[in-house]
Amino acid sequence: MPVGPFNKMPKFPIDVVRKAFPALKRAGDFIFFDNAAGAQAPNIVLDAVTEHLLLRNVQRGGPYRQSLEVDAVVARARESVAALVNAHQPEEICFGMNATSFIWQISLAIGQTLRKKSGTVAQRREVIVTDLDHEANIATWMALKREGAEIVVWKMRRDGRLHPEDLDARLSRKTRLVACPMASNALGSVVDIAGVAQRAHAVGAEVFVDAVHYGPHGTIDVQKAGCDYLVCSGYKIFAPHMGFLWGRKELLDALPTFREDFIPDVAPGKFEIGTFIYENVAGMDAAVSYLEDLGRKLSPQGKSLTRRAALVSAMDGIREYEAILSAEFLKLLAAIKGVVLYGVTSDAMVGQRTPTFCFNVNGRAPKLVAETLARQGFGIRSGHMYAPRLMRRLRLSLDTGAVRASLVHYNAVEEIQRFGSALSQLS
Repeated sequence: MPVGPFNKMPKFPIDVVRKAFPALKRAGDFIFFDNAAGAQAPNIVLDAVTEHLLLRNVQRGGPYRQSLEVDAVVARARESVAALVNAHQPEEICFGMNATSFIWQISLAIGQTLRKKSGTVAQRREVIVTDLDHEANIATWMALKREGAEIVVWKMRRDGRLHPEDLDARLSRKTRLVACPMASNALGSVVDIAGVAQRAHAVGAEVFVDAVHYGPHGTIDVQKAGCDYLVCSGYKIFAPHMGFLWGRKELLDALPTFREDFIPDVAPGKFEIGTFIYENVAGMDAAVSYLEDLGRKLSPQGKSLTRRAALVSAMDGIREYEAILSAEFLKLLAAIKGVVLYGVTSDAMVGQRTPTFCFNVNGRAPKLVAETLARQGFGIRSGHMYAPRLMRRLRLSLDTGAVRASLVHYNAVEEIQRFGSALSQLS
C-alpha cells in the first residue's frame, strides 16, 4: 500500500467525482463526515441495484434467462472484486452479509483445527490480536480460548500505530495466526501488512487482515501484502451493504465449515452460507467499475490500462488526494485551542494515516459536540467506535469515547474549512 511521498498525482477531479454521487447534491448543505460508518454510492451503483431488482430478482440455479443472468452477475462480481484486491483467482472471493460474519466464520473454522482428533490441544494454539482493531477482529478470536487457544496482545505504541517489529517478541512456533487491521477505524493509522506477513510466515503462522476501514482509501494487493485472509465491507467502498472474504484457495479449501450436503467442500461455495443479497453484489460489481473508470481518468494511459492497472491508478490517486485532505484537517485541528487529537498528529506523517480523525474538544462531552455540529449540517460520530480496548488505551470512558470525523475522496477542502469554522466556535 502506498504511504507517500504524495507528489506524483495530477490535479484530482473532485468536481467530476462529486457529480457521480447524487446523495451529495440531494443533501444540500449537509456534509458527509461519517464515511467510516458507511460511504455514499455513485450513480452507477444505484443503477445496477435497481436494474437487478427490476430485471432479475430471482433465485440462482434455474434454467430460465433471469436466473442464468443472476449466475452471470455473481460470477462477474467475483472477477471484479478479485481484480480489486489482486486475488490469485476469482474463486478466492466469497460473498456474504458483512465482514464481521466472515471473521466469525473463519475463527470458528480455525478453532476446530486447534484440537487434534484425540482431543489434545494442537502445538500451534497462540493467536495474536491487537488493541488498535475493531472489536469484531478481536472478540471473535478471543472466543477461541474455549477451544484451547492462547491469546497474545500486540499493542500499539504511543504514536497510535502498530509497529511490525514489535511482533518479534510475540511470534513463536506456537503462533497459529496474527489478526490485525489494515487501518484503524478509529484513529486512521495504517498498518504495514507486508511487514506483518513476513514476520508471521517466518515462524509458520498465518495472517488475517481486517481491511474494512482501509478499503476506500488505498490500493489493496493481497499478493504483495502476503496475507492469508482478508475481509472487507462493500458499503465502505461505495457499494450497498454486503461483505466479502478473500483467502488463499488452498487454505479456504482446507478449513472445516458448516455447509449443506449438496454444497461442495471448496471455496467459495462452502463459505457462502444461505442466499446472500444478489442485488447488493451487483452493486459491488458496479462500485469496482466506478473505481476503474476513475483510474482511467487519472492516468495518461487511460483506456489502454488493464483493469487491475486502472484500479491501482484509482486507489493510488485517492490515497494521494486524501493526503491533501488529511494535511488540511490536521492543520485546522492544530489551530483550534483545546482540541486533543489521538493517533498520528504530524503533517509529515500523513502517509501513515487515512483521513479519519478521532479527537475531543476542551473537555466537552463528545456526544454534545457531535449533536451540536449535526445541527449545523455535519454528519460526524461520537462514542467508542466499536474499539473499546483502544479507548481504554487512550484512557477514555467507554460511555463517552471521542468524536470522529471520517472523510473519503468525494469530500473537499472547502468542506473541511467550513467544519473548522464550526468547530472553533465550540472551543
